[in-house]
Amino acid sequence: MAAVMNRSALPAEVPGTGAIDTGHLSRMTLGELSLQREVLALFDRQADLLLPRMRAGAPGVVAASAHVLKGSAAGIGAFRVMQAAGVVEQAHSVNDPAAAAAALEVLAALLGEAKAEIARLLQAG
Repeated sequence: MAAVMNRSALPAEVPGTGAIDTGHLSRMTLGELSLQREVLALFDRQADLLLPRMRAGAPGVVAASAHVLKGSAAGIGAFRVMQAAGVVEQAHSVNDPAAAAAALEVLAALLGEAKAEIARLLQAG
């Protein structure tokens, strides 16, 4: 049985970074603010599409969607989302529905935090 990741198992956020590691985001976009805004907006839209698909999808769809989300989260510095998506992907790959459902709820909560941070960053523009 796969271990279910709870929020306390996640690494503590670095003070001042929030749900998005803006230093990582800046490095990935070579400091270009318009590109940062674009990738944050794309991630936000992607999360809006993938989370409902994951909630309603077959295990293969959930695992594939979690894998896509994991890579996207890594790119913008949403490392807690990245880790949670990895747990969802793993739970589905070992066919553990209970762990997968619990991991998906953790992922949903962390996506909510990331989306709130993205909204704040985009407003600060």
